[in-house]
Amino acid sequence: MAYMNSLETQNTDNSANSCGNAKPAPLTKPSLEFTPAIEAEMAELYEKLKEVITPQEWRVHAPYIKGINELKIQRNAVLLAHNYMTPEIFHGVADFAGDSLALAREAAKSDADVIIQAGVHFMAETSKILNPSKMVLIPDQRAGCSLADSITAQDVKNLRKKHPGVPIVTYINTSANVKAQCDITCTSANAVQVVEAMANEHNSSEVLLIPDEFLAQNVAKQTDVKVLTWAGHCEVHERFSGPQMRSFRNAEPDMKIIAHPECPPDVLEEADFSGSTAGMIDWVQDNQPDKVMLVTECSMSDNIAVENPDVQFIRPCNLCPHMKRITLPVILDTLLELKDEVCVDPEIAAAARKPIERMINLNN
Repeated sequence: MAYMNSLETQNTDNSANSCGNAKPAPLTKPSLEFTPAIEAEMAELYEKLKEVITPQEWRVHAPYIKGINELKIQRNAVLLAHNYMTPEIFHGVADFAGDSLALAREAAKSDADVIIQAGVHFMAETSKILNPSKMVLIPDQRAGCSLADSITAQDVKNLRKKHPGVPIVTYINTSANVKAQCDITCTSANAVQVVEAMANEHNSSEVLLIPDEFLAQNVAKQTDVKVLTWAGHCEVHERFSGPQMRSFRNAEPDMKIIAHPECPPDVLEEADFSGSTAGMIDWVQDNQPDKVMLVTECSMSDNIAVENPDVQFIRPCNLCPHMKRITLPVILDTLLELKDEVCVDPEIAAAARKPIERMINLNN
């Protein structure tokens, strides 16, 4: 499993970690037949999604959406969906949708009995860390992250020795073990703010920002703090390039390009705007460009297009293979059986909680 490298020494023995509570009995599986009654009941939602989901796809999705939403009520469950989820998840079954920071905040204040993370494993770990008494489930345990896999807790310990006294900021896209070794977490939305806060607090001219090398390089251009990097990359964003952007621009000269800061610096140099997934959404909604290209994961364009029907989206499509493991059928099975619980060793969870809460408090 791809994510296991990032989990390092996670103990899966329920007697030694924060899981192992008795689980309620499985529920009865709902009917997944597309009936005239379901078609009528779901008509308003499909009217909203019809530009991004075909009628044939909707016949499959609609019964799942209805069934999942009913099962969430029975389980007192909340579903947190990242912006990279497909539209039928993002708009159909998510109770809260957003970027990593928004989902971390929602997880911290949730009073549901069950939290389902429609995202990747480090996000589910974060939800568990912030809500240790809750049952946190991920619909597919294989939903890992190339960026999280690029660094281990031992790597962070080695960086401490190599750069004594230098504060270490970790992007939230890391395992619990890595977070536990760092001073504070950040997201793409607040990375500059966090880096500058740590430099001031530690009276340091240098800050380590790990593991995303491109995010760190892009942050370095926005601050006087010397930002030290680690050679980790997101397999979706690293495939974009500056020459590719110029080629798109030549083909569509009236198009606006907005890019995620996990992209290489030469991509951001060609962009009209750069920001977190939440920042990109806000930019489109506020500016309403005639044509726009989102340089990030594919599904996000579909999700924003639903809310902005007057904007034409040019889609350079790089899919995240890990995010796409999360589908309506596996979400349904997760709710029925309460399987694939996410467990974090209590000592690691306690240590990892501090840098996450520090980030949330800093932003508040």
